[in-house]
Amino acid sequence: MGMTSANTIPSSTTRSFGAIFDWDGVVIDSSTQHERSWEMLAEEIGKPLPKNHFKQGFGKRNALIIPEILGWTKDVDEVERLGRRKEELYRKLVKSDGLRALPGIRELLVELKTVEIPCVVGTSTERENLELAFRLLDLGDFFQGAVCSEDVSRGKPDPEVFLKAAVLMDLPPERCVVLEDSAHGIEAARCGNMKALGIATTREVEKLKAAGAHLVIADPTAANLGLLTSLFQG
Repeated sequence: MGMTSANTIPSSTTRSFGAIFDWDGVVIDSSTQHERSWEMLAEEIGKPLPKNHFKQGFGKRNALIIPEILGWTKDVDEVERLGRRKEELYRKLVKSDGLRALPGIRELLVELKTVEIPCVVGTSTERENLELAFRLLDLGDFFQGAVCSEDVSRGKPDPEVFLKAAVLMDLPPERCVVLEDSAHGIEAARCGNMKALGIATTREVEKLKAAGAHLVIADPTAANLGLLTSLFQG
């Protein structure tokens, strides 16, 4: 993954803040493959997909989506099995279709790396999905670590994923900014006492503002070091 060890990250006394990136909808454009993989799984097991299920579940953990949004089963083992199968189908699609980083994201990561601002991924996706994307897009060297769905017991809006990401950077939560495209991700950042930068790639600007985002931008092309730094001033 190109991760550096904790002792190679600049000390907290030399850094102004750290950046935590949600993955799907913030770093990569993967919504088509995720939606298709749910459709493929539903057809495979002969289960219906409720109306607006994808919009309701985007960015949430499969352990919540399957029993609560899809209503397929509440059996823990079956939920886990179906969740794993859905991600297998997603990775199959990604390998055949390819993947793309959102415009502006690589430039932002390069800028942050140049001034040694640490970056970590905090996501509801599986680690295997993340590692596949790192290989396809050559993004791994920009991140010091990642907290994925397997690493937490509580999904967003609980702040667990972001609090663990802050630990990876050896920074207090109040010196972290979270880049998020979902309302529950924004809520998680605020609950964790972090700055929340909303990116309106998959959700409306108004919904991100209503969730408590300190600032909302249309897409990553509007993000830069100065913008992130400004969130900690005043």
